[in-house]
Amino acid sequence: MLTASGTGPRPLSTVGFAGIGLLRDTGPVPGNATFRHRNAALLSVTEAQAPLQLTSKDIDSKLADALKRLKLPRGLLQRVAGVKTRRIWAEDDGNRRGTVEAGRRALQQAGIGAEDVSMVINTSVSREHLEPSVAVGVHSDLGLPTSAMNFDITNACLGFVNAMTLASSMIDAGQAKYVLIVGGEDPRKLHAATIDRINSLETMPSREDFMREFASLTLGCGAAAGVVGPADAHPEGHRIVGGVVRAASQHHNLCVGSNEGMYTDSRGLLEGGLELVMEAWTEAQEEFDWRDMDSYVTHQVSSLHTSAIIKAATLDKRRVPVTYPELGNVGPASLPITLARESGNLSSGDRVLCLGVGSGINTALLEIEW
Repeated sequence: MLTASGTGPRPLSTVGFAGIGLLRDTGPVPGNATFRHRNAALLSVTEAQAPLQLTSKDIDSKLADALKRLKLPRGLLQRVAGVKTRRIWAEDDGNRRGTVEAGRRALQQAGIGAEDVSMVINTSVSREHLEPSVAVGVHSDLGLPTSAMNFDITNACLGFVNAMTLASSMIDAGQAKYVLIVGGEDPRKLHAATIDRINSLETMPSREDFMREFASLTLGCGAAAGVVGPADAHPEGHRIVGGVVRAASQHHNLCVGSNEGMYTDSRGLLEGGLELVMEAWTEAQEEFDWRDMDSYVTHQVSSLHTSAIIKAATLDKRRVPVTYPELGNVGPASLPITLARESGNLSSGDRVLCLGVGSGINTALLEIEW
């Protein structure tokens, strides 16, 4: 069930163009989209860790001359972002293999055969080509049935949470039974292009230019997967209760990236993202009581972002597990990887809030009863 809250119909004005009446929107109506699920459960969530380690000290060494030229100290990635290291795939096809392995583990953990999958959704930002979708390769490698729908959802770092919502809605509607969600990230090309550009006198003339690319160096490789299925058939599953989403798309230029470069207004993204999260959080209290959850599993950006959310929402930091110090920001795979690692600390009946912000910017908050 989906509802949209707000202050009422948007004011519209009509303007003429070549004899045609066009509607001009005078501004967005503020509010959350709120949804509750009836019969969806998370049956598994798994991680496939990239095998190699790339430390922030390693990156500092590669940038030694540029940091000296720009009069910047070493250790910024650790001190500012809290990222000590990140994982890296060892082979060119490591991301696809890791994604497929995470999916295989998720099916095994859920006790679901490949032949029973109704749908597979890939949620990764990383991709080697524009088409076909990443999902078709996963579908093929896992030997899923021809009846299984397969497609990608790309929504920056919110893709996995969005996919859990879509899967739950499809199950509630009777249009799917078991949905496999996967996501694997590989920023190695972005790392290389960013380091080359920072080291170049022609393309990296100032500290401001360096800081616009700083966030690129916090990214890491990794893969995650999960299975969502019908709760009535799986009492051992973790009920997906519902949640909210909210957009602040006026900030869509704050972080723009590709394999060639990712350019971020870090302060603007922090301030805009925090404002958006707190607006969604405050309004959501009308439908949900999330002030005393057993665990708050957030998208892993940095120590600065995590601390800001903990402070603004007055959360108990002991209930906010973090993986960014050793994994960095693994894009949309960050949240499910963190949830997979946190799952060993959860007991039946525990309440978990998944909370993420994605470039664009959008936020999503999703409650799971463990």
